[in-house]
Amino acid sequence: MVNEIQLTKEDLFFILEGIVDPEIPVVSIREMGMLRDIILDQNSCEVIITPTYTGCPAMAIIEQDIIATLYQNGIEDVKVTTIYSPAWSTDWMTNETKEKLRQYGIAAPIHSSCSNWLKPNSLSVECPRCQSTQTKMISQFGSTACKALYQCQSCHEPFDYFKCH
Repeated sequence: MVNEIQLTKEDLFFILEGIVDPEIPVVSIREMGMLRDIILDQNSCEVIITPTYTGCPAMAIIEQDIIATLYQNGIEDVKVTTIYSPAWSTDWMTNETKEKLRQYGIAAPIHSSCSNWLKPNSLSVECPRCQSTQTKMISQFGSTACKALYQCQSCHEPFDYFKCH
């Protein structure tokens, strides 16, 4: 027999706040906007997540972390559902999240529209280290597919830019 869940949806959001993005360990999946919803019934819990990028390799780890975290909090019947619609957007990041990215050395997305990404060299990306806008794109792909690699022309440091989408 499965135990009845005594926690509220808000309790579970708070518990899952502790799960960090494996590729950016200074922000949680909730801060990134990946944690979309939690559906509870008396005996089970379904957690709805959306990847920041289609094909994100971190999703399997995130799913395992969700199941393990909820199991540790007394919830044995957990289902994790990944949805792609609506597609994740950088609009789902808070300004606080973007600041955490900057402090970690990743330039936060400038906007949410992909229209300027069609001309990536036209972006004025700020270096997360020295805040110079004298930067250039080195590669459309950085350490992960959701980031581009830039270099600052002032401090000469390379850095990732989290692509807008």
